[in-house]
Amino acid sequence: MAPAMDCLFCQIAAKTIPAQVVLENNEIIVFKDIHPQAPTHLLIVPKKHVARVSELTDEDDGLVAAVHRAIRDLAKTVDPEKKGFRIVVNNGSAAGQAVAHLHYHFLAGRLLSWPPG
Repeated sequence: MAPAMDCLFCQIAAKTIPAQVVLENNEIIVFKDIHPQAPTHLLIVPKKHVARVSELTDEDDGLVAAVHRAIRDLAKTVDPEKKGFRIVVNNGSAAGQAVAHLHYHFLAGRLLSWPPG
């Protein structure tokens, strides 16, 4: 699927909108959330435009693996003492998804209560 250039995250991935990028490769881009909900709040965004997790296909298995590799790599640098972090994926507006582009929130640096929100 081609980038949707009216999509905020596609524009960030294309570097037409600036972001504080902390990690990037051919498949994903990771940047700081502009409205952080924790001391560390990063967004892990596939460069391929997929609106939400429920729209992933079998062909996207490599993309999901790339996201999990990024999570693993971030954990080594963001949480070296292994105190913990949370990964959140919202699916649809009723779940709190504000941008219609699949993205994963990486939250760390404070006690995260349960249940969330």
